Amino acid sequence: MSAKETALLLFRDDLRLLDHPALTAAAQSGHCLTCAFILDPDAPYAPGGARRWWLHHALDSLAKQLADLGGQLVLRTGATADVLADLRKETGATHIYWCRRYTPDEVAADTALKADLTAQGCTVHSHPGRYLLEPWRVTTKSGTPFKVFSPFWRACREEIRTAGLGDPLPVPKDITFADEVASVSLDEFDLLPKAPNWAEGFTPLWQPGEEGALDRLDAFLEEGAQGYAKGRDFPAEPHTSRLSPFLQSGNISPRQIWAALDRAEHLGQMLGRDAEKFRAELGWRDFAAYLLFHNRDFEDTEFQPKFRDFPWRYDTNDLNVWQKGQTGYPIVDAGMRELWQTGYMHNRVRMVVASFLVKHLRIDWRAGRDWFWDTLVDGDLASNAASWQWVAGCGADAAPYFRVFNPMTQAEKFDPDGAYIRQYVPEIASLPDKFLATPWTAPAEVLADAGVVLGRTYPQPIVDHATARNAALEVFKSLSNPSTDTD
Repeated sequence: MSAKETALLLFRDDLRLLDHPALTAAAQSGHCLTCAFILDPDAPYAPGGARRWWLHHALDSLAKQLADLGGQLVLRTGATADVLADLRKETGATHIYWCRRYTPDEVAADTALKADLTAQGCTVHSHPGRYLLEPWRVTTKSGTPFKVFSPFWRACREEIRTAGLGDPLPVPKDITFADEVASVSLDEFDLLPKAPNWAEGFTPLWQPGEEGALDRLDAFLEEGAQGYAKGRDFPAEPHTSRLSPFLQSGNISPRQIWAALDRAEHLGQMLGRDAEKFRAELGWRDFAAYLLFHNRDFEDTEFQPKFRDFPWRYDTNDLNVWQKGQTGYPIVDAGMRELWQTGYMHNRVRMVVASFLVKHLRIDWRAGRDWFWDTLVDGDLASNAASWQWVAGCGADAAPYFRVFNPMTQAEKFDPDGAYIRQYVPEIASLPDKFLATPWTAPAEVLADAGVVLGRTYPQPIVDHATARNAALEVFKSLSNPSTDTD
């Protein structure tokens, strides 16, 4: 078999077969194909613990899919350039296919790798696939990157209306696979936690991989899509898609979801306002990637310069209490425990717990960003940074510059019967609804009847809301033109 007849397909954060532009192009080329995934210990942005758990199972799923088609998923560890050199020698490949990545360090790494491979006589074929639109597709009228979501999304919607997204690609029918080569076992990647196995509770909740993604999308459209625009704010309701970890690992593409929304609208499964709200959430994901692509230090540095000298507190005890869900504010504690137990947190609650960390405790948003990165199965570099900066008030959107979420009113408004709090804070589950968001206000006899001893079975509030809010506002007064939006 001549070298020109063989190609490598490098899987990265695109662990699927449907709507995979690089796979489709490789199959159409007529090359014999070797599919590979490289675990590079020096690659930018090593995944956190929860994502490593997800990666293990998503790779296992992908390997089985390829085996069903008569192919192999080759697993290797080491520096990407060195592993690709080895694979090229073993397979005779002169073409490499991959889907593009967009974070600054990944762009730099791929650019250097492509130049090196090209110099060696290897042709690299790169393709889109991670976002609705690649981050250079839309700009302001003056040709500069957008800094605010709303005009960015209007420009994206117009681009999609005029140019379209194209139909999702099917799995190629005629893939010619090359002969098998040596591969390490998935267990050798050492992606799963062991002692203790803190991810034990993940297994009943998640099915990483393409099949799980399609099942989750179907379930959302059948069970939660109708009423999404309003219901998405209520953490005990089934109106969130929970597709984010599948999107993050590329088990499904945003184009597939967009097409499914169109079908759901056409069939009457989803009202237009619900579908449009969900499309905007896909747009926010694109916007976060767009911000990071155009602002190299966005992941680690405040987008608004006036915040860069903000006097954050550094209190490891307060941070630890927040991480463990022991703040004494039930909605905050429920969210942090949901995160630890499931690898996920409802979006409304993410905003509440993040606001509590950066406003009530005035702890650096980067500490929260790092905790989410390690504990979320959907931990995404761009979305994580954009969301934490938005809550902290230092992000890209013009307004609000900062807001203080009231954890009591948020609980009363969005968990009115306490179902969410009772699920994750069972030690106060017997309290009447009236006191569930504020157990410290319950009379002694009510606490006793519920078996609650504040400070022992459940903590007293770590800070007083009004005092913490006022202290935060005082600090923000030192910034130029601060905005105060409290809800």
